Amino acid sequence: MPKLLQNQTLNLFGYGLTTKAIATRFGPATFYDDNVTQPFIDDAGNRVKPVSEFQAKYSSLEVISPSIPPYHPLVQQAQHLLCEYDFFADDMPFSIWISGTNGKTTTTRMIQTLLEDKGSECGGNIGTPLAALSPDAPLWILETSSYMLHYVKEAKPDIYVLLPIAPDHLKWHGDFEAYEQAKLAPLAFMKDGEAVILPRKYADVPTKGFKILYDGADDLAEYFGIDIAKIDFKGGFLLDAVLAMGVDKILYDRLDYDKINNFTLDKHRQEKVYDSQGRLWVNDSKATNIDATIAALDAFSDKTIHIILGGDDKGVDLQPLFEALKPLDITIYAIGANESRLMKMATHNHVKGVACQTMQKAQEAIDKVLIKESIALLSPAAASFDQFKAYTVRGQEFKEKALSF
Repeated sequence: MPKLLQNQTLNLFGYGLTTKAIATRFGPATFYDDNVTQPFIDDAGNRVKPVSEFQAKYSSLEVISPSIPPYHPLVQQAQHLLCEYDFFADDMPFSIWISGTNGKTTTTRMIQTLLEDKGSECGGNIGTPLAALSPDAPLWILETSSYMLHYVKEAKPDIYVLLPIAPDHLKWHGDFEAYEQAKLAPLAFMKDGEAVILPRKYADVPTKGFKILYDGADDLAEYFGIDIAKIDFKGGFLLDAVLAMGVDKILYDRLDYDKINNFTLDKHRQEKVYDSQGRLWVNDSKATNIDATIAALDAFSDKTIHIILGGDDKGVDLQPLFEALKPLDITIYAIGANESRLMKMATHNHVKGVACQTMQKAQEAIDKVLIKESIALLSPAAASFDQFKAYTVRGQEFKEKALSF
């Protein structure tokens, strides 16, 4: 049990996955949540209350759900606030943290695939809270969000893997600089003998950890002695694979090409579906920002591409996406809330575009021109909430429609 719990009342901010797992292991506890209007006691004996009932003067320990922003009233009032990672700082085994903007989940799962024979467990933002991980496991592999990193003050990784950083979650953090600084924060806590794998642009960020710098997969492959030709993944997934193999090389001085090539990608990440005519439709619905879409384009740059773009782009600068589109044999099928913006930029950048409004209409338009030598790609570079409940729903509808052709 974390020593911070001794003789202290456990108050949890947010009635969610992370805090519920802590209450299950160390409770009962008292929750405070924005969605609660009337206090109640749940089936586990926890008190669940509205935010307005929290009184800081009677609290000696608060643990926060990572999604709650720093400007929330609970955060402003709390005097003994801890994040999940700091709550477990004293009990955390050897840990590998993975962060960055795109590829965190894939890299985390790849590392787990390579290290599970050593007894590792993976969790964090990937979906398993730390309270649900075994304290006796020799290794914790943790997908780590910028939300969590904003609140970390004590815990640190033994190996930190940082993927490239691009604008994301700017409303939560305030601006890109704050988001970037959250991602870089662990470097300040690391010690001699601990490894930091990070993009070369951050070479001057101070840390006592040993820096392994990269511009891309080729740099890391050369450093670790990895033969890229033996890896089946392309584009952004190639970098994920090389990062994972690099961690295995650091810890156990081994390179397992068979194990990494047997790794299965998550659903909605460059997921291939073939219709009744043998034509390829690629579901990359999880590409909710431009960098994820650029990575998908890189993986299929040798093909004629029919790409569905659009949704809630949160007002980000789309020009870097169009710079990636211009050299390709590609047609844009624009949908969603930013359809008109995409079409204007397509005209300005001399990229072929078709206004479709909805994904169904986009797929019907693609069906008329798609051949076996080309691909249909859903990689929207935008969130889904303007037209769908989640990116998973968007991806599933895309696959079902593709299979109907």
